[in-house]
Amino acid sequence: MLFDTKIALIIRDDLASWQKMNVAAFLASGIAASYPQSIGEPYEDASGNGYLRLIGQPILIYGADRAALTRALDRALTRGVQPALYTEEMFSTTHDAANRDAVRGVERENLNLVGLAIRAERKVIDKIVDKLKFHQ
Repeated sequence: MLFDTKIALIIRDDLASWQKMNVAAFLASGIAASYPQSIGEPYEDASGNGYLRLIGQPILIYGADRAALTRALDRALTRGVQPALYTEEMFSTTHDAANRDAVRGVERENLNLVGLAIRAERKVIDKIVDKLKFHQ
């Protein structure tokens, strides 16, 4: 099935495995919260047990270094795409308000990005992630 939109996560490739998974989970939640139309129907197994709904389209996950993350953020904002972001400082906070404070205290060009999530039309995403490779 071909979708009109794409969802892409861009994760800094020098993070520890647990950090990559944590960042991916938080970023995917940003897409789910901001685009409720991206959520599919609830799941049910043959025994009648119900399961939660998931994002209903593939999520492409790219690896990047800090410079490539900054470039992707600039490309997204220039194209009017509002991303979800995760900064390195957020690893040391303990709650959502502290995360927002950690981001609010840093100007965009100085953000220490470790991850971005974006959802937009397919061609727009392709331009934002141009030259990035899928995460290994």
